[in-house]
Amino acid sequence: MLESVGALTGSPWIYAVVAISVLLDVFLPVLPSGVLVITASTAAAGSTTVAGAASATRAAAQVSEVPSLLALILCAATASVLGDLVAYRLAWRGGERLDRAIARSRRLTAAQERLGTALARGGGILVIIARFAPAGRSVVSLGAGASHRKVKEFLPWSALAGVAWAGYSVGLGYLGAQWLGATWVGTAVSVLALFVAGALAAYVMRRPAAEAAAQASTATPTTTPTTTS
Repeated sequence: MLESVGALTGSPWIYAVVAISVLLDVFLPVLPSGVLVITASTAAAGSTTVAGAASATRAAAQVSEVPSLLALILCAATASVLGDLVAYRLAWRGGERLDRAIARSRRLTAAQERLGTALARGGGILVIIARFAPAGRSVVSLGAGASHRKVKEFLPWSALAGVAWAGYSVGLGYLGAQWLGATWVGTAVSVLALFVAGALAAYVMRRPAAEAAAQASTATPTTTPTTTS
């Protein structure tokens, strides 16, 4: 995969491939959009390093390659926000069928309640955390639309989440190439770091639900049967 994406790095097609993958990831969480972004940034950073080490004349190519990484961040972040908005609007107009589907899913229902509480309090950090969790982006975007949250409450946090995720993914690929070289080892380590962040994000998202359930169970009054004499 690294070689294939590396061949596209010098072509504008790499941005189209990344944008489509990230855009559709909200509907198909199985798409390896994060892996693709890391691989593309690793290949770009690797070509930059080689170009800079070749000669002083070709060192200027290193400067010209840096905007490619920045453009990759912008491309991935923009596609992430657009995908969130599409899912948000579809869920907004989903009607009773979508409401019934969400009601049948405890995960979607719990996420919708937590998201509504977080946005109502003016803090949408949950949207940013969910962007790193597996399928978390889908749950939050659909939940915000289904609960008819206002766009001004959801969009800024979605934009921050997209920039944070894109910057983190591209940064992993770049640092992996700088430290380990533009090889499958550098890519694998960067992808592993992305999965670790996803696991931590999923844990943080599940923790409030577990605490709420524990509090609800302790708050439930216990009734003792009365005996009649």
